[in-house]
Amino acid sequence: MAEGEEPEKKRSRIEEQTENMLVDGTSDWQGRWEHMKKFLERAGPFTHPDFEPSTESLQFLLDVCKILVIGAGGLGCELLKDLALSGFCHIHVVDMDTIDVSNLNRQFLFRAKDVGRPKAEVAADFINRRIPGCRVVPHFKKIQDLDENFYRQFHIVVCGLDSVIARRWMNGMLLSLLVYDEGVLDTSSIIPFIDGGTEGFKGNVRVILPGMTACIDCTLELYPPQINFPMCTIASMPRLPEHCIEYVRILQWPKDKPFGDSVALDGDDPNHIQWVFQRSLERAAEFRIIGVTYRLTQGVVKRIIPAVASTNAVIAAACATEVFKIASSAYISLNNYLVFNDVDGLYTYTFEAEKKENCSACSQIPQDLHFSPSSKLQEVLDYLTDSASLQMKSPAITTTLDGKNKTLYLQTVASFEERTRPNLTKTLEELGLVNGQELAVADVTTPQTVLFRLNFTS
Repeated sequence: MAEGEEPEKKRSRIEEQTENMLVDGTSDWQGRWEHMKKFLERAGPFTHPDFEPSTESLQFLLDVCKILVIGAGGLGCELLKDLALSGFCHIHVVDMDTIDVSNLNRQFLFRAKDVGRPKAEVAADFINRRIPGCRVVPHFKKIQDLDENFYRQFHIVVCGLDSVIARRWMNGMLLSLLVYDEGVLDTSSIIPFIDGGTEGFKGNVRVILPGMTACIDCTLELYPPQINFPMCTIASMPRLPEHCIEYVRILQWPKDKPFGDSVALDGDDPNHIQWVFQRSLERAAEFRIIGVTYRLTQGVVKRIIPAVASTNAVIAAACATEVFKIASSAYISLNNYLVFNDVDGLYTYTFEAEKKENCSACSQIPQDLHFSPSSKLQEVLDYLTDSASLQMKSPAITTTLDGKNKTLYLQTVASFEERTRPNLTKTLEELGLVNGQELAVADVTTPQTVLFRLNFTS
């Protein structure tokens, strides 16, 4: 900057230079990666004992390494920015949401003009336009819509989600990509999984090496169960605006079927939220309850967690640092769980979450279910959903009887649920199940079927 140059002129000049580089295809300039070379081209007191400095590490980050970012919300925006500025030029981002006005206070890649557009596409456009040489590829869809071949192409996966179910599904997908040779894990099939999460002034970061370290399901007890209001309160004695919204969500929607018999409530559909909002207002007025708003309705339906921009920035920075460490092999990565809390002062610590030997997701062995022959199938279903170590949402139970597959209970399809509902009141013995019987359970929390083995108790 020339001596005395005004800040506004300096900013305009830098923006003009950046735009010129984007136009003429220049992605680098002299000295752009000097700060990265200091980490990658020389050893130091904190480098990994086996690290060998070279120029190849930087070229791997710039030209080869492919990163997948799951989520383009508060954490996702920060992650994309941090990764792009750290030399990662090949990034894909997956997000199924569109931009809402309420996002703009913390999801800084979005502007008012972007409201209603897909988050993944807007975030990718912003990064690609602003950071020369970076190519972010957006995917406006659910993570469940992408297959194994898609996920297999990445070197590292980073999650910035607000859903435990989505985390567990992603965890299951990466576990399904592992290759075992006579029971021995092929380490080349491991895709490191870095997960970040925030809630208000609290956050956490964890580094997962699928098949080697504790996975998401190994430590399900660390995730607090979602708040569920008693049905009796919702149905007959509502006291809070949330009770009114839950009544409409749980009871009135399936009864009125406002958008058709088979249409499930979609928290991302404005028409669905508007319908729930109006019915909730009516119920609130009936019981003289105030406080029902469109935003609260959306928050209850989507289980939205409060977010603080500065917490997102801290957690995303820690996640991006772990990506850099793993991709470059220059430094020892986090082992393996970091907790951050600045509710009262500032507190952070790390600990090693331990791999659970009988984890339903990563143990490679059927899980034992201990029930008596006189137990009802409903008790098994309750255990699958209420157990702190399983926390399934809508399990479908099948087994093999007389050489044929038999569905014992399936609740995600209305016609099948009605047909298999009588099985819930039958005992395991009445259903023809025997000691050692294997049950296959499918659930939204995992892309793979989980195997259980019945152990009858006396």
